[in-house]
Amino acid sequence: MQKFPMTAQGLQRLEEELRRLKDKERPEIIRAIAEARSHGDLSENAEYDAARDRQSFTEGRILELEQIISSAQVIDPSTLSGNTVKFGAKILLVDEETDKEITYQIVGVHEADIKLGLLSISSPLAKALIGKEKGSTVSVPAPGGDRSYEILDITYGA
Repeated sequence: MQKFPMTAQGLQRLEEELRRLKDKERPEIIRAIAEARSHGDLSENAEYDAARDRQSFTEGRILELEQIISSAQVIDPSTLSGNTVKFGAKILLVDEETDKEITYQIVGVHEADIKLGLLSISSPLAKALIGKEKGSTVSVPAPGGDRSYEILDITYGA
């Protein structure tokens, strides 16, 4: 089985989602299906169809989360150090075109959330950053043309 790198926080978020789906969502859906069935004819019962669709989606997500969690290889960034960017690093960048500073942490594919500054290790920007040192400049292809970023700082840990 292929293992995927993940931070402990990312694994915890996925485990919480799985617990919520199993302990809260699943019983609610079962109740909704039972109530919809009590209304009679299922062939034209929109409530029943909606509940079954929700059940299908939820069960699929539960299976997906179980697979992801079982294949997670937790890496603790606080145990890492060095002058180069690697998995788990928090990188302070400056966009050389706009002078805007932004911080990203390189995380596993299944825990990435760009709005939270969690950058997937498989993203073009993360791939360009891996192995680079503070002061380096990286260029990343973007829809509006290449973007260049300078690495201002690299940290590991909290």
